[in-house]
Amino acid sequence: MTPIEIRKYLQKRKLATLHDIALHFRMTTDATRPMLDLWMKKGKVKKHETSLGCSGGCCKCDPATIETYEWIT
Repeated sequence: MTPIEIRKYLQKRKLATLHDIALHFRMTTDATRPMLDLWMKKGKVKKHETSLGCSGGCCKCDPATIETYEWIT
């Protein structure tokens, strides 16, 4: 996976969770985050801080399934 591949994926999807991105590229979430950080530093990707989980408050959701990134340009 390269930053360019992530760019193309997010441009097509517009919005994706960290888990979905890592799964698509068959990478771990820990290996995927630095690539997303690169695009965030360039102002191309926004990380959504709000929880998109079930809002039940149980904290059982895997954080990677609710950590959402959006291509903004």
